[in-house]
Amino acid sequence: MDSREEMAPAVRSILDAARERSGGASRVTVDDARSLPAAVGAAEADGRTPVVAEVKPTSPTTAGETERDPVELAEEMVAGGAAALSVLTEPEHFGGSIENYRRVREAVDVPVLRKDFLLEEAQLDAVAADVVLLIARFLGDDLAAMLEAARDRGMQVLVEVHSADELERAVDAGAEIIGVNNRDLTELEVDLDTFEAVAPAVPDSATLLAESGISTTADARRMREAGADGLLIGTAIMDGDPRENTTQFVNA
Repeated sequence: MDSREEMAPAVRSILDAARERSGGASRVTVDDARSLPAAVGAAEADGRTPVVAEVKPTSPTTAGETERDPVELAEEMVAGGAAALSVLTEPEHFGGSIENYRRVREAVDVPVLRKDFLLEEAQLDAVAADVVLLIARFLGDDLAAMLEAARDRGMQVLVEVHSADELERAVDAGAEIIGVNNRDLTELEVDLDTFEAVAPAVPDSATLLAESGISTTADARRMREAGADGLLIGTAIMDGDPRENTTQFVNA
């Protein structure tokens, strides 16, 4: 795990806030989780680029904040062809909320990823989720235990990595859905070369997503050619017309 000194100030602030957040009042069990790998496979079989479109009110790397209703945004993304959605639940830096996640999941029929910075098992119990994000860099040796805890609750897990070493830890922990983040979370810089460097070592059995920095359809095609089963896209879909933007990437 990176030391605090190696992280960008915005990332240190995000993690400090995450450590202070509690979980739910009781243990969550998810009996009806919608399968992200199945949704990715169905989109592929239908001739569509599998896109996980992200409902992101704001972030430390974007300018401004949207005041549009998250459910309205989500419904437009699904209408545009998104195979799945990602909903931010981190409140302090991304403007997300558990209530946003709950409302979106109730409104759509595709898998919905809960995107947050989860550091403690109890934080899994904040809401019933189809899929949760676990970031290998921030969990360190706790990754395997957190992955198992999420699965015990009926949740799927997207394990996010940025390097070969993190990928090795994710695979050893039993990750079946892996996201390669093109953004270096220590400096918040984006480089699409990251995915191309890490992806070849991902097991064929895993569902592989490319994350961050996918701004154009050319970027989307580049990630797909490098082995991405699906693409997690936020800002490029949120900026402008979410339905139209989603459709463009789905048809890339």
